[in-house]
Amino acid sequence: MKEYIVDKMKNKMRYHDLPGEDTPILFIHGLGCAGSFDYPEVAAQIDLINHRRILVDLLGNGFSDKPDNYSYTVKEHANYLYNFVQDLSLNKFIIFAHSLGGAVALELANKCRDNLEAIILSEANLDKSIKGSSSYEFGTCKEEDFVNGIFDEVISETSSKNSMWIATLSVCSSTAISRISKSAVAGGEPSWRKILYSLKCKKTFIFGENSLPDNDQTELKKHMINIEIVKSAGHSMAWENPKGLAEAIKRGILYGRGL
Repeated sequence: MKEYIVDKMKNKMRYHDLPGEDTPILFIHGLGCAGSFDYPEVAAQIDLINHRRILVDLLGNGFSDKPDNYSYTVKEHANYLYNFVQDLSLNKFIIFAHSLGGAVALELANKCRDNLEAIILSEANLDKSIKGSSSYEFGTCKEEDFVNGIFDEVISETSSKNSMWIATLSVCSSTAISRISKSAVAGGEPSWRKILYSLKCKKTFIFGENSLPDNDQTELKKHMINIEIVKSAGHSMAWENPKGLAEAIKRGILYGRGL
């Protein structure tokens, strides 16, 4: 694992940088997750093995630093990732992002359009979080209440239902989770959906088979966005079918070639 100094306070983001000769892929995880936990098995699949694969743990998550004085907005995550890809000299790269990480990815994509070969999103946030989503439930709580009690209650009550997610959520900063969730509820300006539609690179949106039907499947096709489906998986497709997800990512990378 490597580390990258994010700011003048010497806060560090930690990441895996797996070698490969093909276009680098930057993996951005979702709410309460970590690239170091979610994506090693996906990145190790034969379809992606020749790509350089960069798996980040966003600040406040996984093995990265968790400062309480950081804003943790979607836009701020994108800002330091922009500096990160510049410092790595990624002149051409691919972004893969999942769930709320998709909003971070789209803010990042908006800042480095000329460097982007493709953006591949799996069940990503394109609009403000809505009632029923974890980010909405977390983001509509008072931060003090969430940090001082609700976070621990979520860990306790959800551990038997979704033990993989709780394994990563439990080591996240409760402050970070509260603040990025509030950012998700507020949404982006322009909206993340508008950013996606405006990008000129190759664009793919991935659904888990068990998450369908979804109205966005039809809506995204209208905007010429490639749709891929991972069989035998739902929202947590990186854990449920890592091989199928890797294959879907590769199809997104190859989309449009020879046409």
